[in-house]
Amino acid sequence: MNQPSINERVMAIKGNMDNISLFIEEYKPFIASVVEKCIGRRVEYGIDDELSIAMIAFNEAIQKFDINKGNFLAFARNVIKNRLIDYYRKEKKSSDALIYIWHSADDEEEIEPEIGAEESIKKHREDEASRLRRLEILEIKEELGKWGISFLDVAKSSPKQEGTRRVYLQVVDYIMSSPEILKTIMEKKYLPIEKIEKATKIPRKKIERGRNYIIAAVVILSGDYKYIKDYIKWR
Repeated sequence: MNQPSINERVMAIKGNMDNISLFIEEYKPFIASVVEKCIGRRVEYGIDDELSIAMIAFNEAIQKFDINKGNFLAFARNVIKNRLIDYYRKEKKSSDALIYIWHSADDEEEIEPEIGAEESIKKHREDEASRLRRLEILEIKEELGKWGISFLDVAKSSPKQEGTRRVYLQVVDYIMSSPEILKTIMEKKYLPIEKIEKATKIPRKKIERGRNYIIAAVVILSGDYKYIKDYIKWR
């Protein structure tokens, strides 16, 4: 059975606020990409007022859309653009900003909207993931700095052989499965090698050689680093 088009989906959810909310949530990347195209800079939900204005405009577009008069996403772009202009006028933003919005995305309505939307959403998600990954890298760098460890130190201690890597990951697994050991490590910035050696039967020298790699893995796996965790394959 064929999936309903975006136009058909919009017509089907009119008047159902729960479904409209889910639809808006699904298209938040699209909404953000339209705003960024309009105002010429990156925006972030929860920070930029323009995104709040755009989400309200997107809801307005859903309510007002007529399937007999064109494509929904092209219509939604225009509504968002117009509401941003209204917002900038009301807030007495610079005339340069208004002119930028007026002239932005003027030709987008001619693009096949569903293809354009998919590409726009995909690109925005990829860009956002890259941005968040960079922020996480900076946070990890700062955290490792508390240990006196740099990324170069981690690279130098990274295992060159599969057997060595498995040994290091065995240590990491032990730490991650031992809340008290993990707490000690994270709070005191200290790797209790003697306890680890006793529990894992791995020679002290091997643990010491992999110290920086092991600490980096524990920092990443125990922290709120969603994008880096997805990006790095430990296994």
